[in-house]
This record gives sequence, structure tokens and C-alpha cells, in this order.
Amino acid sequence: MDETRKPTLIASVQRALHLMEAVASHPNGAPAKQLAREARLPLATTYHLLRTLAHEGYASRLPSGVWVLGDRLQTLQGRSSTQRLLSRIRPALVALRDELGAAAYFGLHEDGEIRIIDIADGPRTPRVDLWVGFEEAAHATAIGKCVLRQLDDDRRLEYLSRHPLVDLTPNTITEPRELLRALRTPGELALDREEYALGTGCAAVPVTDATGSVVGALAVSCRPSRLPKIEAAASRLRATAARLQRAITLTLSAG
Repeated sequence: MDETRKPTLIASVQRALHLMEAVASHPNGAPAKQLAREARLPLATTYHLLRTLAHEGYASRLPSGVWVLGDRLQTLQGRSSTQRLLSRIRPALVALRDELGAAAYFGLHEDGEIRIIDIADGPRTPRVDLWVGFEEAAHATAIGKCVLRQLDDDRRLEYLSRHPLVDLTPNTITEPRELLRALRTPGELALDREEYALGTGCAAVPVTDATGSVVGALAVSCRPSRLPKIEAAASRLRATAARLQRAITLTLSAG
């Protein structure tokens, strides 16, 4: 392939992007004629593009006649924020996976739920088979228990009131009082000793931002016989958690 050849560009896409830049430069909106001048487009082309953008949700015409950016861009912005976060946390998870020889996980408490955000695994470090939806089984996982530990009593009880303690293995804690007692027990790591899946153990440490508004956890999974070695490497988990905390802070400040 001749790398000196100029790339093929689609002029209509360029015009639409330039027009959106012009719309974005006016927080209070601007009329089509002004936008056409600033984007250096014929007025008829500007109207066609604006109608297309409005149909797709990327632009909106207010009753006063001015044009502003559409609601769909907010959705894209939210997704791009998640992508920025993933691009910053993935290298830390991969490094931890390679160092400990165990699949690494990052989870967050979002909108009242505990969710897995990213997983770094591989052929020699397979992830846990999430055979039961994670949101319905956080009580049986190290990440879930680590996050629940960080919540205050009211939020913890509210979460548990919406999520029955499903019996997954003979080791799963299904009695609320027993689980609450375990969550209040001091410990460097939150552990899952074959509570979610037989043949798998997990260990987790907290991950929060500087303000405490983000509540999350970093975990690794392994064979149960390897858990003591993972516990002995708690300092490596904490170091990676600190790295993730910085990544979250950078992402939030950039947003």
C-alpha cells in the first residue's frame, strides 16, 4: 500500500462536522444564516445538514429559531467518558494480571448497583464464568462484598433489601445477619472462598476517588489453593488500587 497517497475523505461528513463545531461555539444558539457563514457553507446546504442532524438527534432548533446541539451528543459524551476511564484503567489491570498470574477485575457502585466495569484475563488467566448475573450475586463475590463494606449502613441495607441472597454454592452466605456481620469484620481484603463458583476464589481491595463519591473495588480470581499467595500479595493489590484511584480522578477532572 502506498502510504504517500492522500486518504479518501467524505466531503459531506466534513461539512457536517464543521457545522456542528459552529453550533457548539454558541452556547445560546445561533441562526442558520450565521452558522452557514461561520462554517463557510451555502445556506441551502446548511439547512439540509441541520435538518439531518436534527432528525438524528445531534442538533435541535429552538422556538426562537436558533440552533443548538442535540441531546444525543450528551449520550455520546457519557460513553466517551467511560471509554476514557477504560483506556486508563486497562493497563493497570493487565499489569496486575501478568504480575500475579490471575484475572483482574474492576467494579463500581453505580446508580445503586454493583457492576463489573472491566476485566483483564487471558488463556492462562481465565475469568470467572459469570453464570449468574453479577448484579444479582454481589453478596457472593469479593468485589461485591468489598463495595458493600464501603457503603454506610443505610445504603448497604437498601441494597440488600433489593437483592435477595441467592444460594449459589454450599459456601454462599444466604443469611442477611451473617453477611452483615462478615462485612463489618475488619480485614485487609474482601474474600470469596468458592461462594460464587466452586473451584474459584477471589480477593478484592477498595478503589475510591479522592472525594469518596466513587465507590469501587479491584479484585483478582484464582484457584482456591492460590488464595493464600494472593493474600500475601495484598500490597500489590493496594498499589494497583491507588493507580486506579488516580485514573478515576483524572477522568473525572477531564470530564
